[in-house]
Amino acid sequence: MKVAAVQVDVKIGEIEKNLSQIIELIGEARSAGAELVIFPECALTGYCFADLNEARQFAQPIPGPATDLIVKALQEFGGYAIFGMLEPSLDGVHNVAVLAGSEGVIGVYRKIHLPGLGVDQFATYGDQPFQVYDVGDIRVGIAICYDSAFPEAIRTLMLQGADLIALPTNFPTGAENMSKYVMNARAMENKVYFASVNRVGNERGFHFIGETTIADPDGNTMVKASPVDEEIHYFEVDPEKSRNKRIVRVPGKHAIDRLADRRPEMYEELTKAHSLPRPGRE
Repeated sequence: MKVAAVQVDVKIGEIEKNLSQIIELIGEARSAGAELVIFPECALTGYCFADLNEARQFAQPIPGPATDLIVKALQEFGGYAIFGMLEPSLDGVHNVAVLAGSEGVIGVYRKIHLPGLGVDQFATYGDQPFQVYDVGDIRVGIAICYDSAFPEAIRTLMLQGADLIALPTNFPTGAENMSKYVMNARAMENKVYFASVNRVGNERGFHFIGETTIADPDGNTMVKASPVDEEIHYFEVDPEKSRNKRIVRVPGKHAIDRLADRRPEMYEELTKAHSLPRPGRE
């Protein structure tokens, strides 16, 4: 499958402008043969809202006005899209990534790990587990930005059979090593394709570093985008490469298996709840 990673600038609070950009770029990517088009975190809304009351003004139900228009565009262009936006929650907003196709909204992932930055400072924690979706001939897992700092999250998606992890991001200054090291490590340790799709530009004093990164199941860099420019990058996902977890380096002498070599019975500590205070949420 040919996939497009769309690195764009986003205008905070300007939903109509951002929506128009998303639809236009879906059309451009589809013209180039992409079957799946991935946009950054909060591509519809922007990210650095001052408080919850401001953010609430730009949250929309799903399905809702924006998703309906994107689905309509996909009915015209074909294919699938993943894009970030805000969704109302019972006590505020969720930071979400939406997977949509011509048939409508296929999936909604609500961000589970929330950093002390932007809208995530007061967003509601995701209330549904990680999930993998059938997208054409491949299986796609979705996480958002800070989720990638928790290897358990990405491993969960691999265990559900993901061929590709789509990670819409808003990595700002200070997150350079996430782009430089972590994306490739997550791909290699899980033997999956990993697409970290970031934004560029400045928003309310924060600079976003671009460098959209695509890694293959061996951890090799397939795409490294500009730190400043709006760009579309294309890459191919071969599910045979992601589904065969066995790596034979020297026949009969050296083989590893990213799935079968796991020892989950030894990982009990990972499932224990903790009572540590979360910054800003004590």
